[in-house]
Amino acid sequence: RNASCSVVQAATLWINSELEFGDLVQIKKQLISVISLCKERGLVHSVKWASELAFALDPLPKNELPPSATFTEEDAQDMDALGLAKSYFDLKEYDRAAYFLRGCRSQKAYFLYMYSRYLSGEKKKDDETVDSLGPLEKGQVRNEALRELRVELSKKHSAGELDGFTLYLYGVVLRKLDLLKEAVDVFVEATHALPLHWGAWLELCNLITNIDMLKSLSLPDCWIRDFFIAHMYTELQMIKEALQKYQSLIESGFSKSTYIVSQIAVAYHNIRDIDQALALFNELREQDPFRIENMDTFSNLLYVRSMKPELSYLAHNLVGIDKYRVETCCVIGNYYSLRSQHEKAALYFQRALKLNPRCLGAWTLMGHEYMEMKNTSAAIQAYRHAIEVNKRDYRAWYGLGQTYEILKMPFYCLYYYRKAHQLRPNDSRMLVALGESYEKLSQHVEAKKCYWRAYTVGDVERMALLKLAKLHEQLNESDDAAQCYIIYIQDIFSCGEQLEHAEVSTALRYLGQYYFKNKLYEEASLCAQRCCDYNDAREEGKALLRQISQVRDHMEASNTTPVRRVSPLDLSSFSP
Repeated sequence: RNASCSVVQAATLWINSELEFGDLVQIKKQLISVISLCKERGLVHSVKWASELAFALDPLPKNELPPSATFTEEDAQDMDALGLAKSYFDLKEYDRAAYFLRGCRSQKAYFLYMYSRYLSGEKKKDDETVDSLGPLEKGQVRNEALRELRVELSKKHSAGELDGFTLYLYGVVLRKLDLLKEAVDVFVEATHALPLHWGAWLELCNLITNIDMLKSLSLPDCWIRDFFIAHMYTELQMIKEALQKYQSLIESGFSKSTYIVSQIAVAYHNIRDIDQALALFNELREQDPFRIENMDTFSNLLYVRSMKPELSYLAHNLVGIDKYRVETCCVIGNYYSLRSQHEKAALYFQRALKLNPRCLGAWTLMGHEYMEMKNTSAAIQAYRHAIEVNKRDYRAWYGLGQTYEILKMPFYCLYYYRKAHQLRPNDSRMLVALGESYEKLSQHVEAKKCYWRAYTVGDVERMALLKLAKLHEQLNESDDAAQCYIIYIQDIFSCGEQLEHAEVSTALRYLGQYYFKNKLYEEASLCAQRCCDYNDAREEGKALLRQISQVRDHMEASNTTPVRRVSPLDLSSFSP
């Protein structure tokens, strides 16, 4: 009887969830209902997410507020035990809460009973991890309650007695036991049983590895699915599609949502559009000045821009709000890293990991700090932990590639850089790193492809063409090398970076000699003159000018004209 009532409840939410975004009043009602359901079950993160969305919508008049959830006979019988257990649960006395829920028959009490046992096991596991292991030791500490929970939930699942919330918990247990395929199926079932529970969607998101897997899933067709798809696009580095999806959600009526603003800011951070991301994070802090969530990502942007005063202000501000939050520790770690105090930075990232051993950003950033301290073995362990938390973290794969590069192990480099490239196919840094690995392994054709691809997708660091030119030069492919140097110099001159870029002189030196050998003395002379603008190439430029002058004198005496063989470098419209 209880199970059938739960099915009716879920069906009501399911029917109501099949709405267009035009009906914002109904969406608001659904959010209010699911907030209440999640609160009763201690699912605080889902409550927060739904509450932020509800706050972004206009308030409802009293007569429009949704009715309270259906109250069954079992709920009435379990009410006192549930109230007592929930008070213990809120105080994180999970074993005590579970003890008083034994024998309860309602779905709500059963979920809280199982959830209390799960969280008790997680708390003991985390305590043991912190007490007995160093931050980089791989320990075999497990949640001892998982196997028992799986057996019990599996029987209920086979009998069709699990509601949307308990299906979600069953999926979490399966994921923790590394039964990932079964976990995906159960989470999909949970989203169908209760589409408005964001926690189930988020867990599913962590298990989807690529776009093909996403397309293969049979997901409920409701408005919350659009938020999930946008989140998945961001995770899969499909940033253009993610931004389009979030823009459509804003236009649908969620323009005041701080959640959407934060997700768009993270998306811009992922494609290294730093100005846009910084502007959005500053806007977010104006709207929600005591927000800590995502501030570690904001600090990464400030770090990349070397904005010390702003990063210092952010760190002090967050310490004033909550010094024992993971994000606060990461921000302070970034601040010390920017000041080149890498030991202190690593200490704060370790502190973050004591607070949350599954904090992806802290593992990756700690790996970077160990790299700075030349502690490659510790860096490798940190990056491996990051990958265990999230296999889609390209920064950890890329960090492992860099570490093995320092250790002069190019085959390992190639493997890890390939993984990073698969996750970020249009990131020039991954392609350049791949090209360098291929070059070290004397796979020159592959190296050339990588460097050229890096240039065509938009070379962030403007190094791909230079490396391609040097490879051609090394292989005595002088015409190809010259063409690459020509495009490289024209790119640098056109964006006004030539005086800041140390390698321009290298390109000019090569082209001067190249044109001289091909008897294109005008172009050779122009390159030699430009060489004189750079300290490291000045003497060679002067020497080449003397050679050209001697050849011209000789040509005038013999009255001969050189033959053009290649397209000249046109620098007439640019000034150094």
